[in-house]
Amino acid sequence: MTKSGKRVLTVARKAASKVPAPSSNPMTNLILADIALRAGGALLRRGVEKGLVGTALGNKKAGRIIKGRTMVQTLVGTALARVATRSVPGAIVVGGALVAKSLYDRKRQRKAAGAEAVEEQAERGDKA
Repeated sequence: MTKSGKRVLTVARKAASKVPAPSSNPMTNLILADIALRAGGALLRRGVEKGLVGTALGNKKAGRIIKGRTMVQTLVGTALARVATRSVPGAIVVGGALVAKSLYDRKRQRKAAGAEAVEEQAERGDKA
């Protein structure tokens, strides 16, 4: 880190140490921090989900799909996320499964597109 970067970091730490906590009770501050982090995480999660789904379907439809999830879908997603984040082997298993599923979906999509091309070619052949 450069000298100017260290200086900025020092000034920021001094300024942050002067800001009082929301409450004098440390447990209250811990609860407030937990609520803020969970709310921020939920907003971030919804934004990422909407971004990933919305690229193919559009933002409005993506929002409806996300809101329309069943309880089972939510629980499965939560369980997989917990397995993936609690251990390295869990992350490898869940990550590998997701990569395999993505590759499988892409392969099926390519075959479907190929099938459409074959059908179009067959129709042109009938007209000739």
